[in-house]
Amino acid sequence: MTTEKQIPVILDTDIGGDIDDAWALALLLKSPEFDLKLVVTDTGDPLFRAAVAGKYLEAAGRTDIPIGLGVHGEYWKGPQEPWLGDYQLADYPGVVYEDGVGAMIDLIMTSAEPLTLICIGPVPNIKAALEREPRIVEKVKIVGMFGSLRLGYDGSDQISPETNVRVDPAACRIMFAAFPNITITPLDTCGLVQLKGEKYRRIAECPDPLIQTLIESYVSWADAVEWTEVDPDKHSSTLFDTVAVYLALSEAYLEIENLGIQVTDEGLTLISEHEKKIRWATRWKDLPDFEDWLVERLTRI
Repeated sequence: MTTEKQIPVILDTDIGGDIDDAWALALLLKSPEFDLKLVVTDTGDPLFRAAVAGKYLEAAGRTDIPIGLGVHGEYWKGPQEPWLGDYQLADYPGVVYEDGVGAMIDLIMTSAEPLTLICIGPVPNIKAALEREPRIVEKVKIVGMFGSLRLGYDGSDQISPETNVRVDPAACRIMFAAFPNITITPLDTCGLVQLKGEKYRRIAECPDPLIQTLIESYVSWADAVEWTEVDPDKHSSTLFDTVAVYLALSEAYLEIENLGIQVTDEGLTLISEHEKKIRWATRWKDLPDFEDWLVERLTRI
């Protein structure tokens, strides 16, 4: 699954809320196929989210990766605040762009090759970028985690207003309409990924400094989070965003459908033959094999 040339990537993330963004960042950093050019915080308090990203990047020894501050939203920190502790964005020794949207536009427009933009949060940054420079659509492949088509949270047969859509449905609608090359994992696939038993134990016991930091932060997050209950001694939380990272590399374990989707004001993503068709990873061909791949990738030294 390796490639001779690295895939240049920008990560647009609401890291600091659900812990799955941190797992996705770790997966990016542990995958030599990717050249992570920029991490941009999305939604809420960008300083808090950027500090969380910075602490992980520093643990990975990857302070060469710049961080961009995204569009300011509602002031809210979240369940990774206890783990963050006294760490502040000013402690990050790498480059920090106050105008993260501008940094993203500049990187896209000056790149000699197309970039992959991995979106794992609500996308007000993408909406803002399109308003400032609509030509980015010509140079970017979008891969993201959005929506609920036939299954909802926890594999329910009741579809849900998935969070990345529900928080800013207008921005999601604009992104879907604007970009010609989009591949999405909805809850139908990413909502089924949870590592248990031996698979989780291998990660929990991995000596790699980044993975030790990830598990430390997961334990803290599990104690602080209010919308779900998990047991970090036994299993991971649902690792939604790792599937988006995987899709930027391969589709081997997934079935893809071309579907038109209506984004409602409530954040539902309804299949519609009247909307522009985009690519959705709607079913697993082999979820256990994907989990094995994920464990092998995260625990590689």
